[in-house]
Amino acid sequence: MTFTPQDLFYTQTGLDRGEVTAFVDEALARSDDGELYMEFGQSESFAFDDGRLKAATYDTTQGFGLRAVQGEATAFGQAAELTLDAMRRAAGALGPVQDLAPKGSSPAPPRTNHRLYTAESPLEESSFASKARLLEEIDAYARARDPRVRQVSVSLVGSWRAIEIVRPGGEVYNDVRPLVRLNVSIVVGDKDRQESGSHGTGGRELYERFLAPEAWQAGVDEALRQALVNLESVPAPAGEMTVVLGPGWPGILLHEAIGHGLEGDFNRKKQSAFSGLLGQRVAAPGVTVVDDGTIEDRRGSLSIDDEGTPTGRTVLIEDGILRGYLQDRMNARLMGVAPTGNGRRESFAHAPMPRMTNTYMLAGAADPEEIVRSVKKGLYAVSFGGGQVDIVSGKFVFSCTEAYLIENGRLGAPVKGATLIGNGPDVLTRVEMVGNDLKLDPGIGTCGKSGQSVPVGVGQPTIKIRGLTVGGTAA
Repeated sequence: MTFTPQDLFYTQTGLDRGEVTAFVDEALARSDDGELYMEFGQSESFAFDDGRLKAATYDTTQGFGLRAVQGEATAFGQAAELTLDAMRRAAGALGPVQDLAPKGSSPAPPRTNHRLYTAESPLEESSFASKARLLEEIDAYARARDPRVRQVSVSLVGSWRAIEIVRPGGEVYNDVRPLVRLNVSIVVGDKDRQESGSHGTGGRELYERFLAPEAWQAGVDEALRQALVNLESVPAPAGEMTVVLGPGWPGILLHEAIGHGLEGDFNRKKQSAFSGLLGQRVAAPGVTVVDDGTIEDRRGSLSIDDEGTPTGRTVLIEDGILRGYLQDRMNARLMGVAPTGNGRRESFAHAPMPRMTNTYMLAGAADPEEIVRSVKKGLYAVSFGGGQVDIVSGKFVFSCTEAYLIENGRLGAPVKGATLIGNGPDVLTRVEMVGNDLKLDPGIGTCGKSGQSVPVGVGQPTIKIRGLTVGGTAA
């Protein structure tokens, strides 16, 4: 079924478009910028564990956020209902900001006719019961693959959101956004030792591609492979060494350690290690980093951002030179640049801020096998788990969930307990080789900032970094 914001925000709620636009004109008349952001969404989730369905949920949400911007001050009101009375009550919160002297109104976002994903709902694709039965089938397949499998956990999540953004002057922007994700986690054991592996996939699509037998079976096999590799792992060494990062999901390190530092708000406030460095070298030659919200069906993509600006492909670092930052409307105006389509919010209950979409490093010329052969002794990191980063200093710590020793140019034993410790801007200058095998993650990224979470994508080719600190567990 295809949904339209007209159906949801006016036909079903009883709102009148003319009354809503008149209200916005009046409520934001004295503001430099702002919008009414309306949202209606539905979601479902399934969790299968210990051989049975543990949880199944279905949820419907609706509401609005009303924002007024004056200079760099923001007033925001929101409610979990779509009525004109609630909007008028929320407008009462805007007064203190609107009493400030105006700095000059901002032009409306440009229009786009390019839709990056379907407007259909994945929730309508098949029955609730059939999805639950599928998780049971995935569990049985995983357990039959190897007698060492001790536990299987499977989760399936699907959602769609319709949004409408109303700005003064009758400017209206809307979008309908599907999102799905399938995750498999497997625990294997041999005597007293247990290890785990996982695999996830997703995107702004319907369930069809992810729930095809060949797709979910490949995901199970990958999770099992990782778990069995970890079952043979040895304690990780510690010290400063050359590290090779594999393609795809290891781009999460790039996202966390570098990407946040390139967001406009941190740089306008001079809180980032990259503040004031536009046009200067911040990375080794050959390192080019982009943020691209226009890739069809990707988890981090958006046809328009949450302020109505079309997303774009923003070059952040080009051949090692810092070229730009990620901007929402307010920070772009205050910094005297154009918005980049990176104004994002978790939901109607949150104000937008500069956020990443799909952030990745472009491919280079080196053969991945050549990169490994060039390392006499080091670490090859394939996958990461949790991590922490300080935006101001750029310092980070990331744990590896799959990694191998490199000895005399060849991959050695898998290692357990390796952590990568470093400084984001410094790491960029230590990149010595960039592979020709750019790969995006399988569609599982979620980014947190200031209490808000949004779906994102990451990616990179194989890269070689000299002198990175590795925390290990070897005695």
